Amino acid sequence: MTLSVNVYDLNGSPSKTVELPSAFLTPIRPNLIRRVFVHVFSHRFQPQGRDILAGKRTSAESWGPGYGVARVPRMKGSWYPAAARAARAVGTVGGMRRFPTPVEAKRKKDINKKERRLAFKSALAALANKQLVEQRHGIQLPDNLTLPIVVVDEFADLKKTREIVGFLKRIGVYDLNELANKKKHIRAGKGKMRGRRYQIKKSVLIVLHKPGAAVKAARNLVGVDVANAQNLSILEVAPGGHPGRLSIWTESAINMIAERTQK
Repeated sequence: MTLSVNVYDLNGSPSKTVELPSAFLTPIRPNLIRRVFVHVFSHRFQPQGRDILAGKRTSAESWGPGYGVARVPRMKGSWYPAAARAARAVGTVGGMRRFPTPVEAKRKKDINKKERRLAFKSALAALANKQLVEQRHGIQLPDNLTLPIVVVDEFADLKKTREIVGFLKRIGVYDLNELANKKKHIRAGKGKMRGRRYQIKKSVLIVLHKPGAAVKAARNLVGVDVANAQNLSILEVAPGGHPGRLSIWTESAINMIAERTQK
């Protein structure tokens, strides 16, 4: 069994057809994709640990009962601002944490190689499932559009963002980018103060066969990710562990992923 899709030129018209690699015919298993995504995503976690003396560098002692105050350790001395102030105990200024992260904590999760490869192939197969893509993004794709969207290699040399936008409009998928732009919102919580001010929905994934000019041309589009076929991972193919992302591939990128998934 084979699966063929159209190869679109820069005008958005089908120029020929190409046969997809066998990886795109892998059974779609959302539970496996989600599990492997969580394990691979954990490799980005930074190793952490706490100083064993944090919050304990004080000579504070408890007064004991009979003073009408809480029996927590208190700073010694009198007639200075910190005198009699609670210290060391959990919940006090400069005190200990309840359950500090130990240095020995294992934050990076391991996954079997065969399981990881199968999940990646399953996520690739979800890219070619039109119903799953429409369900994930909440949009209606043109009836004559074949997935994944394969375009001629000249697409990687586009230098202007307006050229990328023009191609998306001609094939009828620019609505997804506008939807991601509308859903962009300020994050709740303190992440907004730490370089994560906005939450942005994922839209189109562009997979190239080389680091061409299109990398810079597409990076300013909301929710759009540009990846190289040689370094493509489940983090880009199924962000959040949810399969069925709309993707645009150059023809040579399809050939590269075919060689990579045959190993």
